[in-house]
Amino acid sequence: MNNFITDIIDKDLEKSNNQKNINTRFPPEPNGYLHIGHAKSIFLNFGIAEKYNGLCNLRFDDTNPTKENIDYVNSIINDVEWLGFKCRDNVLYASDYFDKMYQYALVLINKNLAYIDDQSLDEIKKNRGDYNNKGIESPYRNRTIDENLLLFDNMKNGLYQNGEKVLRAKIDMNAKNINLRDPVMYRILHASHHRTGNDWCIYPMYDWAHGIEDSIENISHSICTLEFEDHRPLYDWFLQKLSIHHPQQIEFARLNLEYTIMSKRHLKLLVDQCHVSNWDDPRMPTISGLRRRGYPANSIKEFIYSLGVAKNEGVASIEHLEHFVRKDLNKKSVRVMAVLDPVKLIIDNYDSEKTETLKAINNPEDSQSDNREIIFGKELYIEKDDFMENPPKKFFRLTIGKEVRLMHAYYVKCTHVKKDSNNKITEIHCIYDPKTKGGWSKDGRKVKGTIHWVHANKSLSARINVYNKLFNKVNPYDCNPGVEFTSNIDKDSFSQISNIKIKNYIFKKNMQYQFIRKGYYVLDSESSDKDLIFNQIVDLKDSWSKKHK
Repeated sequence: MNNFITDIIDKDLEKSNNQKNINTRFPPEPNGYLHIGHAKSIFLNFGIAEKYNGLCNLRFDDTNPTKENIDYVNSIINDVEWLGFKCRDNVLYASDYFDKMYQYALVLINKNLAYIDDQSLDEIKKNRGDYNNKGIESPYRNRTIDENLLLFDNMKNGLYQNGEKVLRAKIDMNAKNINLRDPVMYRILHASHHRTGNDWCIYPMYDWAHGIEDSIENISHSICTLEFEDHRPLYDWFLQKLSIHHPQQIEFARLNLEYTIMSKRHLKLLVDQCHVSNWDDPRMPTISGLRRRGYPANSIKEFIYSLGVAKNEGVASIEHLEHFVRKDLNKKSVRVMAVLDPVKLIIDNYDSEKTETLKAINNPEDSQSDNREIIFGKELYIEKDDFMENPPKKFFRLTIGKEVRLMHAYYVKCTHVKKDSNNKITEIHCIYDPKTKGGWSKDGRKVKGTIHWVHANKSLSARINVYNKLFNKVNPYDCNPGVEFTSNIDKDSFSQISNIKIKNYIFKKNMQYQFIRKGYYVLDSESSDKDLIFNQIVDLKDSWSKKHK
């Protein structure tokens, strides 16, 4: 895994004669579930640490108690470990450093580089100006060091209400980079924290906390997405003024995906407004949603690695991701015959009291794969669209008077059908050739059509959840002014196929299956022995590969 970031690291190592420890971190805020965009950062940060025999810390930036909770913490740990990185025994938190951050804030106050501001956040935002207008200094900017120390201590001791005062860095209100125009370092929040309880009522802002956390943990390279590029001068300023260990911040382009949003705030809105069932809804781009849908962790890794690491942002296609899902599943998924739209097929010349046990390999792509047993008998189910009374040319499946191969079994020829009062076919009657066991004829006659089947009395009933793209636009935010992005939700993004017939098998959760000729499926988390529910992962058609041969 080589990219422009590893090139930078290699140069750093050359300068230090390979004596430098390469340490990275993945620092999510526990205010929602991780999505596939975070997976790129996870593979990058943990991958770089592995490449250079360093460490990567999972560190929670838990500096906003009003939006964070332990459920999000646990979900993030589970996601990181599912992606393949052990972290559970070494989880770090920004809240571990609250005392240290407070002491560092005192250092800046004593250097006359921070002050208490009584302006509201709206006033502060207004007076910062913009790219065309200089900022306006706060009337409280020149408070004495002693006054600032006293007021900051009072803030810490809970003497003021939310929003009454903030601590700001004293940098430059005329700086071209607006982030340097006296940014807020601490705000007052009378809220209970999921780890520290009510010990604190002032909480550090991200820009203040981020660099200190990296420094304390001896991070060598702080790898962030591009939106933090404009924040790097502030990151550097804080660390320089504190004269503490100074990691190098490097930015890369985040992952964007068609028909998908990558905002935890908006993903939470989808959950809260019941547009989806939960964070792990298989239509969601969350790691837990992809896992529930049946995507293998390795396929996500290969997809992300295929995109590379760059400075320029782009948009990946869903089909590109699905290509790697199919590629992975084809290698390891167990083959199973399932009939999604069943109609009964009766073999008239087969003994009604007889059943046979046939064998088929679990996965022909895996040389180490075992065989599975298939029960064959007089009454079967096949797909309705595998039979036509009046077929067009080049229809090679079952029709009256013609033979097809029943997969792993025998040749059968249709003789007639039975219909109900509505002219709907209820039974397809055939005869079989007992000399074609295994699906091959010793006389050399060729049968073009091969169809799958299940035993009528030895099969299970189940249902399938079918998921399509959650949004009907490539860019879900492409809306008319005043219209919410939720207006682009595809109302047909979820459907269900009921009463499918599937071979009697002990299906395991978290194991993917290929329903032969149909696609890839996994047991849903809500499935039970009495109510089998499968999620469609992807179908068999790989449109991306055809376009990129």
